[in-house]
Amino acid sequence: MSYIFLNLKRFDITPDRGGVNRIAPPAGWAEAIVRRTLAVNDWAEDDFVSFFPEAHLLAAAAAKRETGSRMAVGCQGCAGADTAVGGNFGAFTAQLTANSAAGLGCEWALLGHCEERAAKAGILAAGGGDAAAVDMLLNAEVLRAQEAGLRVLFCIGEKQEELDRWQEVLRAQLTRGLQGADLSRVVIAYEPIWAIGPGKTPPGRERIQETARFVRSVAPLPVVYGGGLKLDNAGMLATIPEIAGGLIALTRFSGEIGFYPDEYVEIARAYLEEKNGR
Repeated sequence: MSYIFLNLKRFDITPDRGGVNRIAPPAGWAEAIVRRTLAVNDWAEDDFVSFFPEAHLLAAAAAKRETGSRMAVGCQGCAGADTAVGGNFGAFTAQLTANSAAGLGCEWALLGHCEERAAKAGILAAGGGDAAAVDMLLNAEVLRAQEAGLRVLFCIGEKQEELDRWQEVLRAQLTRGLQGADLSRVVIAYEPIWAIGPGKTPPGRERIQETARFVRSVAPLPVVYGGGLKLDNAGMLATIPEIAGGLIALTRFSGEIGFYPDEYVEIARAYLEEKNGR
C-alpha cells in the first residue's frame, strides 16, 4: 500500500494577488483539480488524499461524488475542541472543528504540518509559553479528528538548530502528539524542515531511510516523505522500503511555479511505477 498525499496550501490565490493559481478561477479551483486528477483511479490498490483549504472543501467533495474520483478529500487542520451531544453546540467562531470537516465531506485531516507548528510556536512564545505545548495542542486535534471519524496524516520534523538531537525531537513529537490516538488510523509524514526551501539541500536516500527506520521504531506506522515528493526524487524515494509514499505540494519550482494537476499525475505515476515495478 502506497499513500500519495497532496497539500494544496493556499494555492487558490491568483498571481495578481501574489499567489500561484493559474488553473481556474478560485470559485472553480477545487473542482478543476479533482476532475483533472482522475487518472489516479488507475491505481486501485493505493490511497490518494488531497488536503484543501477550508473554503474549497464543499466544491472538492461535490466534484469527487460527481466524478467517482478515488481521491479522498482532507482538511488542513482542525480545532482541538468540538461539538458534543449534550455539550458545546457550536461555539467555535473562526475555527474549523473535526465534526464540521466530516460533515463537509472530509475523510482525512492534515495535522502538525511544519507551517502549523511554526504558527502555534509563535503564539506560545509571545505569551512566554513552553514550546513543548505545541505537541499537546496537536494531540488534542488528533483525538478530536479521530472522534469525528477522520484519518490523520501527522507531520513531524526537526529544524536546523535541532539536527544534533533529531531523534530526541522526533520521539517527543510522536509520543506527545499521538498519546491516546488510534494508531491504525494514522500515517506519519516526515518533514526535514532544515532542508525545505529555496537554496537548501534535501536529505539523501541514506538519511531519509535512517530517519524512517527510527520513526517506525518509535511508532510502527506507515511513513511518507513530507519534504516534497517531486519528479526528480520520486524514483529514489520509491526504492526505500521504509517509505510508503510522499506529500506533494508544488509541482513546478521554476518559471511559472505552482501546482499543476497534470504534473501531479506524472509525479504519482513515476513513484508508483518504480514502487510497484510496473
